[in-house]
Amino acid sequence: MKKLLQKRILIPLVALTIFFSGTAFKSDFFEIAKQIEIFTTLFKELNMNYVDETNPGDLMDTAIKSMLADLDPYTNYYNEQDVESARINNAGDYTGIGANVLTLKDRLVIVEPYKDYAADKAGLKAGDQIIKVDNVVVADFKDDAGNLLQGGAGTSVEVTYIRQGKTLNATIQREAVDIHAVPHYSMINENTGYIVLRKFNAKASAETKSALRDLKNQGAEKLILDLRGNPGGLLREAVNVTNIFVPKNQLVVTTKSKVEKYNKTYYTKNEPMDTKIPLVVLIDGSSASASEIVSGALQDLDRAVIIGVRSFGKGLVQRPKKLTYGTQMKITISRYYTPSGRCIQALDYWNRDENGKATRTKQENYNAFKTKKGRTVYDGGGVQPDLELEATKLSPITKAIIDENLIFKYATQYYYNHPAPDDMMKFELREAEFNSFKNFLSANSFSFETKTEKAFATALSVAKEEELNSEIDDDYSNLISSLNTYKNKAIDDNKTQLLSLLSDEIVKRYFYREGLYTYYVSNNFEIQKGLEILKNPSNYLGYLD
Repeated sequence: MKKLLQKRILIPLVALTIFFSGTAFKSDFFEIAKQIEIFTTLFKELNMNYVDETNPGDLMDTAIKSMLADLDPYTNYYNEQDVESARINNAGDYTGIGANVLTLKDRLVIVEPYKDYAADKAGLKAGDQIIKVDNVVVADFKDDAGNLLQGGAGTSVEVTYIRQGKTLNATIQREAVDIHAVPHYSMINENTGYIVLRKFNAKASAETKSALRDLKNQGAEKLILDLRGNPGGLLREAVNVTNIFVPKNQLVVTTKSKVEKYNKTYYTKNEPMDTKIPLVVLIDGSSASASEIVSGALQDLDRAVIIGVRSFGKGLVQRPKKLTYGTQMKITISRYYTPSGRCIQALDYWNRDENGKATRTKQENYNAFKTKKGRTVYDGGGVQPDLELEATKLSPITKAIIDENLIFKYATQYYYNHPAPDDMMKFELREAEFNSFKNFLSANSFSFETKTEKAFATALSVAKEEELNSEIDDDYSNLISSLNTYKNKAIDDNKTQLLSLLSDEIVKRYFYREGLYTYYVSNNFEIQKGLEILKNPSNYLGYLD
């Protein structure tokens, strides 16, 4: 009995020792101790007495993920393989097949093979569905099947994949893959440079500097920096990229936390490359985190004109914490604030609505801040562009089409039914192709439920409970008919946007991402708007005064 009592006390005490060795003393010490002891005894009793065999690892994995799911989507637990993947993502190089791969339950989909890397050399194309890796069937693999493709440089992996209904095989020779933070830069015209910054890995600022230096040698006197689709990355690189365009000792971003030691201010540390070159920064709804630090700081400092649509609004700061057995936890510790004091974070995960969804600040509750020159800017999450382009803001129906991967799937179908365009720069989809795409949507049973439709369905359900449905059936049917007419019309109303997205995806199929950026220079709407602003100095300065 004495030994049992000692063991009962020892387990939670050991857990508490581990817990408090890496954190400040909390006022709720005894409540934490109580909950750890409850969980420890529950976990032991469950594994010892449950009617069927249990897997302690799986149970704990579920328990951890369920607990973290109540917080925010960025506070995560990483096993040993996840830790290595995170290291690769931040380093900018890794060993593998050289492709962007989407992991689904029963297959791995090649989203984009990187030009001249292993998967491309083996003949794999975007849209190929890998169903078997060596002798492992993807559908039977419980963990992230994408890890099966990784391995040492020079080693081989056999894959079985489906392409357009046919089952094929390929041998891929793994190799080192260099992931460029700046995959493209070029001159748009005789005096305007264009730099694409795709991610903030360890090479971001160095590659951006190198690109700018080369462009200036080619005659660049103005610059467009493209941060669209950039999900972020390393904070220090966001500060360093900002430093390219603003002076030394300039505040770039502040982090605020309930833990005092995490309250930090980040200033530029180096001499800038160019504080005068007229600068336009492109952002969109996928520009997040470090991208928002750069665009937000340049806006607050009146150093660049920001154009596009409001950025993602990821202003939560994470820090990795090492756990036992090579695992880690990434914990949200603070929030980002731009130099003017704006909070970047858009969604409030701690005050959820009645459906458990994170809430977003309403526009009428936005707070006003001032830039260095006294311009008014607002918070509310993300960065609001100086010039917001409504034409590029994704409509609800376009988002629904993208979410179902129908742009991607149609591009795959198009690729196998059309030869490569003779002139990439003049590639354009016309009315016949748009009608073909609409037929494709129908054939794939595309359905789009509006918020209004959901509200009507809820109202009808309540009406049935109150036995009023017979009174409103005809009216309800008419409303639904009107909504269906609207949805059909909505696809036509978004024709320009949909054709642009389709063209981009199709060009990438034939000419890889490198070709897509070249195509952008002559055909992209946002870039052309940026050029218009830069061509007229008074117009450019008008946005900044």
